[in-house]
Order: sequence, then C-alpha cells, then structure tokens
Amino acid sequence: MRVVAVMGSYRKGQTIDTLIDEAIQGVRDADPSAEVEKVILVDRDIRYCTNCMACMKDDPEKPIARCPINDDMQALYPLIRNADAYIFATPVNMGAVTAIMKTFLERICYTLARPGRWPIRGCPEPRVTDRKRLIILVSSGLIPPLLRRLCDDATSLIKTTCKDSLNARLVGDLYAGAVAKRGIDCYAAAARRLGRKLVQ
Repeated sequence: MRVVAVMGSYRKGQTIDTLIDEAIQGVRDADPSAEVEKVILVDRDIRYCTNCMACMKDDPEKPIARCPINDDMQALYPLIRNADAYIFATPVNMGAVTAIMKTFLERICYTLARPGRWPIRGCPEPRVTDRKRLIILVSSGLIPPLLRRLCDDATSLIKTTCKDSLNARLVGDLYAGAVAKRGIDCYAAAARRLGRKLVQ
C-alpha cells in the first residue's frame, strides 16, 4: 500500500508534525510493507493558484490535468494521484486550515478532478475510479474537543476536497484540542490507532 502523508503545519517538531509521525508509525505497525511518503508543505515551492482555469478546461480523460505553474506541485501531482491512502494534517488557524494547506488543496482540485455534472454542472469529480482511504488530523492550541464544532472548518474542507478530487473516503479523524494546556501526549495513541485503521 502506498500512503502519502501531507503535513500542513508551519512548525516542524510540534503538535501536527508529531501526530502525523504517530499516525505513520501506526501505518507501519499494521502493514510493515507499506510505502509511506511524508510531504512537508513548507519545504516545498508551492505557489498560489491563479484561477487561470487551464486544469478545468483540460481533457477530462487525462489522469492529471495540465497546470501551467512550474513549481514543486508538478512532482506532487503523480505522487498524490498514485497513492492508495492519505494522511492530511493541519493546525486549525482562524477556524480553518493553514494558508499553505489551503493553497495545496486549491492546486489539487481540478488537476486531479474534472468538471462533473452533480449537483451543479462543473463541480469537481475524481479523475480516478479506484477508491482511496483518508484520515485527517487537526489541532487547536486553545479550543478543547468539546467546543470543536465552533472552530473546526478544516476537517470538512479536507474531507470534501479529498472526496471530490481524490475519490478518498474518510475512515477517521482526530481533533487534538487545547494542546497548549493539555499537551500532545494524550492524543498520540489515538493518532497511532488511526494510522493502523487507515491500512487495515
């Protein structure tokens, strides 16, 4: 199984980086033969989408639509497309994903999806037909899990984008809340369990 883990935090070695490593360890515990690639978005040259619509207007039968922006996404497109499962992880910033994760999600939308017909003609549908699997890890420094629904729009955005562009089904998610007070150790086992669940 090929797993791609996308780390959308700006800070290495902190909450999200640690939890994604726990999930990766869970993958390896459950499937020692799994190929796992961790993509740290801040280490990549990923430019903003310019809404040129080249990807949306490209041949819908192509496995990956053309994007004229020549940056590190060109190497990431086939990596993402050819994966069997995904770990997407981000802090919740201002209630949503980080800016770099949002940029990444915008760039995969119509390069890995094509204009569909439901519910509105042109909405993205996956170019791939094989079903993928997904887990999502998000964290908040202040907001505890009990109040998650007040601040977490990140999970729904990632879930929807992965469903529409990657044909990925969510098999589980983790909200690590109030980590400034609680720390991250109390969430590590849950992240590892999700990693095992991803490949079982």
